[in-house]
Amino acid sequence: MSSRSTQILEAAARVIARRGVRGLRVEELAAEAGVSTGLIYYHFKDRTGILRNTLEFINDRAERYTTARDPDAEPLSAREELDEVLLLELQDTPEVRENSSAWGELRASAVFDPVLREDLARATLTWTQEVAALLGRVRPMAPAAALAAAAERLTALLEGLSMRWLSGGIGIDHARTLLREAVGVELASLDRP
Repeated sequence: MSSRSTQILEAAARVIARRGVRGLRVEELAAEAGVSTGLIYYHFKDRTGILRNTLEFINDRAERYTTARDPDAEPLSAREELDEVLLLELQDTPEVRENSSAWGELRASAVFDPVLREDLARATLTWTQEVAALLGRVRPMAPAAALAAAAERLTALLEGLSMRWLSGGIGIDHARTLLREAVGVELASLDRP
């Protein structure tokens, strides 16, 4: 992706995080990105293209900050990796706050937008499958259906905890504690026949 496209998508994530999908105006996006509206339309065709590409951008960015590790660090156990990947979604950094806020706004708008709904369903399925694979590394003998169900519960909980934290309903430390406890509960349930 060109640097201009990336610049526009970074600005779109910021605008959506601040003003929501309904508040996204191409003129405001252009001003935020420091480009012309014509350039935005050139790269993304229309508003739907902007939203679809922004969703993909925030997913890619989340993958980067949840999987980036110091190459000199000690390798993590499967359980430590599972915990880390999930807990890195609850970081008090501008990038994570912006990403999580934009994701929540896109999720809320998908209720009224079938195209966005399909894209979000695919992105959510991919995320759930990634978490199921991590769970499977911790509990390799667990049935695939049980791993998928546990991953779905954990990703749904994480989204809810993130929104509560971002909106001031709970503190980040409490959200992280609840998530750790939920991972323990899910792993224990995978041990049962």
